Amino acid sequence: MADQLFKFLFEGKADTRSSVRGEIVSLEDTWREIRSQHDYPTPVLGMLGELVAASTLLSASLKFSGALVMQIHGDGPVRLMVVECNADLSVRATAKLAEGIEIPENATFQDLVNQNGKGRFAMTLDPKDKRHGQKPYQGIVPLEGASMSEALENYMLRSEQLETHLWLAADEARAKGLLLQKLPLVGGEGRSSTASASLGSELEASLEIWERVVTFGNTLERSELLEVDAQTLMRRLFWEETLRVFDPLPCAFHCSCSRERVAAMLVNLGQKEVDDTLIEQGKVEVNCEFCNRHYQFDAVDCAQLFATSNTADAIRAAAAQRH
Repeated sequence: MADQLFKFLFEGKADTRSSVRGEIVSLEDTWREIRSQHDYPTPVLGMLGELVAASTLLSASLKFSGALVMQIHGDGPVRLMVVECNADLSVRATAKLAEGIEIPENATFQDLVNQNGKGRFAMTLDPKDKRHGQKPYQGIVPLEGASMSEALENYMLRSEQLETHLWLAADEARAKGLLLQKLPLVGGEGRSSTASASLGSELEASLEIWERVVTFGNTLERSELLEVDAQTLMRRLFWEETLRVFDPLPCAFHCSCSRERVAAMLVNLGQKEVDDTLIEQGKVEVNCEFCNRHYQFDAVDCAQLFATSNTADAIRAAAAQRH
């Protein structure tokens, strides 16, 4: 089964707009590639897989060219969990654990990231092209909920004012998810009484569809979500509904790290700190936390980095003086 995301809309009556949308994602090769890069305890892997599935579901709904970065800052054994998903649904993920803590097999979401109620969830939209005034946007909220699904639903309601339900699951073989989201119906001032009555009817129909399909979604068992393909799930859950299903979108693992990006990071770190590392270790070594790729810079490499950087700074300073 190819790694794919399916989008679909619940069609209302002929004279009304669709008010609820859905998505189902199934990740096997993608999840296997992510999982192979790390050696996390089973509960951590399960939680990371759920966040990976959620990131693809939420990325697919954005009209945005760039990356969606989802971060959990935990106050338990899991200190940090990061998933980055691009507009083309290429994704990478990593987690950082506290040292010296043994994680039991039955550890819950609360045990892992929110033991003392100080966990935080952050979502960042990082535009690919910043030349046209696009700036990164970040929303941060407390972690609220007993599961990954509940925490993300609370974020979407609190930060984005969107009623959203998520069903997520991951095991060693795959990471999968179902999203249902209530679409806003746009009203306006100055409507005629007939138009206002029509809007009221649409709102009533929207609420009816929303409550009905969420009830169907709540019948979904974890094992069914993991084992049944997306098209069969749609038929089983929503066989009474009229669905408009779009062509599936491919998903894949991709890490955007490169020697050039690491070099830029070292320049931003500063020459003194890099020189100190060279004196202490004889070289600078960096491992990508997402794909475990290893980068090494010797003294000559580092000298070239800062020589190039200083030359570029001098050129920019001279240009600024001329203007």
